[in-house]
Amino acid sequence: MSVTIRKTATWIEETHLEMGKPISPPTRKAVAVAVISNPFSGMYQEDLTELMETGAMLGGLLGDKCVAALGITPAEAESYGKAAMVGENGELEHAAALLHPSLGAPLRKAVEKGAALVPSSKKMGGPGQVLDVPLGHKDAAYVRSHFDGIEVRLNDAPRANEILVAVAVTDSGRPLPRVGGLAHEDAEGKDGLR
Repeated sequence: MSVTIRKTATWIEETHLEMGKPISPPTRKAVAVAVISNPFSGMYQEDLTELMETGAMLGGLLGDKCVAALGITPAEAESYGKAAMVGENGELEHAAALLHPSLGAPLRKAVEKGAALVPSSKKMGGPGQVLDVPLGHKDAAYVRSHFDGIEVRLNDAPRANEILVAVAVTDSGRPLPRVGGLAHEDAEGKDGLR
């Protein structure tokens, strides 16, 4: 594999207070990123298998980093998401190759189960640009309290010949959810919807 990881970063966002109301326990989101070289920078490549295989490796690596950062067991993870930003010498399809065919299965293993689709976003960008990582309940798409997102940004990535890949995991939904939908406790996770 000619893809190399230049750097990784992991951080947690905790919300303790929202609209003057204490959040106890706090809602927590972890996000882990990897900045990788883009083996197809500056050229058209029909076969993107190399990026697909890299996506599989990153799904497990970044998912495990998020679960470890939260200090939870995989079963305690409640939602997840993924995103990628391609530097200027790449193309959007490079992000799609990383995120879609193979990243999901290792991420699902990292969070135990994961019957629902993994929300995703992709974009072109450069150093310091914000990448939004959408979040959804890992087992049941109808759990509205877990529709959320988190921003990631690295001041030096992605460079022109790089891709920034992010995975996010939570141990809770939004603070103060009140728009209805299926409750987390009632999710069965059989069909990815309920």
